[in-house]
Amino acid sequence: MADITLISGSTLGGAEYVAEHLAEKLEDAGFSTETLHGPLLDDLTASGIWLVISSTHGAGDLPDNIQPLLDDLKEQQPDLSAVQFGAMGIGSREYDTFCGAIEKLEAELKICGAKQIGETLKINVLEHDIPEDPAEEWLGSWINLLKNA
Repeated sequence: MADITLISGSTLGGAEYVAEHLAEKLEDAGFSTETLHGPLLDDLTASGIWLVISSTHGAGDLPDNIQPLLDDLKEQQPDLSAVQFGAMGIGSREYDTFCGAIEKLEAELKICGAKQIGETLKINVLEHDIPEDPAEEWLGSWINLLKNA
């Protein structure tokens, strides 16, 4: 099956934990994975399948470790037409900018030609003490979409 690159942006580690958990589940399902926490654009291959997981902090801001990736995407506008991606945000509904970071990343990936598979999962930490649970549930549906893409 296809290789999947998991890309996480995290301030306190929540998105990293989710990425590591999902990498395990993907490997159990027969996929090979690579997990990158806060990669730069140069660290990524402009093809294949990406699963982008990011928390949001402040007023819809990206974590410091993934902001450089968004900056690179905006500045370089790479051709990502050979990339398919899934997106998952972690945040608090208390804020107007709930999951604003993943929305910014998703929008920029699409501008660069990447094709999204499935809907973006937005995890509200006020409802889910363990964000890995809804993430794992979503992953099952996403894997089915991947197989049919």
